[in-house]
Amino acid sequence: MRWRISVYRARRARAKSKATFIGVTGSSGKSTVTALLGHILAAHRPVYTQVLANTIHSVVSTLYKRMKQVERPDYVVMETGAYGIDTIRPMAEMLRPHVAVVTMVRLEHVTSFRTLENVALEKSALVAALRPDGLAVLNADDPHVADMGARTGCRVVTFGTAQTADYRVTEIHAAYPDLLTLSIHWRGGLLQLKTSFPAEYFWLPTVAAVATALELGVPPDKVAVQVATFQPVVNRCTVLITQGGPQFIIDAAKAPWHSINLALNMVAKATASRKRIVLGQISDYAGSTRKYAHAYQTAREIVDQVIYTGDNAHRSRASQIDRDNGRFVELRTAKEVSDHIKRTAVAGELILVKSSSNLHLERIALAWTHDVKCWIHICGKPEGCHTCGLYELPYEQHRAHVMRRRRAKVWRQFRGLFGGRSS
Repeated sequence: MRWRISVYRARRARAKSKATFIGVTGSSGKSTVTALLGHILAAHRPVYTQVLANTIHSVVSTLYKRMKQVERPDYVVMETGAYGIDTIRPMAEMLRPHVAVVTMVRLEHVTSFRTLENVALEKSALVAALRPDGLAVLNADDPHVADMGARTGCRVVTFGTAQTADYRVTEIHAAYPDLLTLSIHWRGGLLQLKTSFPAEYFWLPTVAAVATALELGVPPDKVAVQVATFQPVVNRCTVLITQGGPQFIIDAAKAPWHSINLALNMVAKATASRKRIVLGQISDYAGSTRKYAHAYQTAREIVDQVIYTGDNAHRSRASQIDRDNGRFVELRTAKEVSDHIKRTAVAGELILVKSSSNLHLERIALAWTHDVKCWIHICGKPEGCHTCGLYELPYEQHRAHVMRRRRAKVWRQFRGLFGGRSS
């Protein structure tokens, strides 16, 4: 009953809102597009941005509750994720977007979708839910995404490296510490951009967000300024430079197979006194034994040391020679990896931390700037350590701390009802 009431309130709030609603989906890049687009639009008009939380429950709570955090927003930007068959459609129908952005189609959640065609069909539900006067912003380089334009009666604009793209990207360059720069050719001319991203593959979410913002009327000079000041979403190639210690690139939110070589290529192009890679959990599990071995063989040619951790660390098939000479290190937990790096760190070295979110490997870098005490192997929390915020407490104290915090909040609300009086 409570859920039905929430859905009713969400539908009512959506019907009453005069904001332009923008939905973003795709197998990768949607969180960065959502956050960057929200950042650009915020310099133009009031905007509410819902990033990372991308389920039907998030859509419902945003519409009837969280959206109120911004008084009369002109734009609402929301990320929508697919976790199984027919999971995007209810969100899309609830959102009723004016604009739908689709980044790419890749084979993730293999158990649920099985084929690329099934993933594409799922993602296309966002485009299908567009209002008659809506706009679809689609990746011209991905055939599964580009085909969505032929199946909608709405206006379509495309982005990509293809000559036919409405927003055509050229001069893509990043070689850490040189950060990503790119140029976009569009009907308004040439737009040259500087970003804070350490890897070339971030051109895709950058141009997707920029194309959408320009279509919504944001001036190009304002777009360029906002792109330059945007910082990567936490744990999605976040750069952490420590005092007298390593430089970390933390990519510990997702690790689908298609992203592994992109991350390795980023490190290959980087310049540093020494390079290391920490690899944890690869997100999609089909054929995982071969994938860990293949990833190791590629990584060992790029860096000075490869560290595998987690339940699949033994799948590297690293040679005994590599183990003996330190080219490969196998460690069970994030704490063991952290201790190893603390013992062996070289000032200025570059360390890529790559994993899906379940291992919370961001703690390895956090330990250089905070007193991390939560080192449980698998905590089960879907949010990252930055969002949780309890990494300086032992895991066994988390529950009691959260309960105390909730009681304090209830007490403050209770006192507020009586003008702050305690009796």
